[in-house]
Amino acid sequence: MRMRFLGSTSEAGACPTLYETDRGTIVVQGLQVTDPEALADLRDVLDGEAAVEVPRELITQIARRVLSDSPAVPSPAPGPPPSATT
Repeated sequence: MRMRFLGSTSEAGACPTLYETDRGTIVVQGLQVTDPEALADLRDVLDGEAAVEVPRELITQIARRVLSDSPAVPSPAPGPPPSATT
């Protein structure tokens, strides 16, 4: 797997940082959450997984940049809204 740096809120190049992989996923580098009460709020944590804390502003900053770099997505064709029962 190869990763491409997306951005960081750290001035020193340390964490938290986001990366995009060549597999179409995002890798998060940050401080591991160790607070037992916070960890108790997690669901379905698999072996090998860890919770990492990332500032909201980093995620929104990267999302805005990535979305502005993406080609425009065409609007769906007009028509009736999808039924909630189907």
